[in-house]
Amino acid sequence: MQVLFDHNTPRGLARHLVGHNVTEAKERGREKLTNGALLAVAEEAGFDVLLTADKNMSYQQNLSGRKIAPVVFGNSPWRLVRLHLDEIAAAVSAASLGSYARVEIPFK
Repeated sequence: MQVLFDHNTPRGLARHLVGHNVTEAKERGREKLTNGALLAVAEEAGFDVLLTADKNMSYQQNLSGRKIAPVVFGNSPWRLVRLHLDEIAAAVSAASLGSYARVEIPFK
């Protein structure tokens, strides 16, 4: 799958998404786009998944009818994300056209 990392996704997560092609929004000059614009640009570019720590995405955006599958994880500090790598990788692998997944990462 083609996976786009939002600006708040830790770079170290990429090596744990085996079999997926990861691109950072920052690499494409898209790190300052709003969620709606980022979703639209990502869909146009052919990305399958948007990986983000933005917990409000599902409340701020109408995700129905989207081709891209947002996968949202609860908190972005690497020290927390690294404890949930398998869950995040599974959510990315299970993503399908227009799906939405949320991986809860408690802030400890």
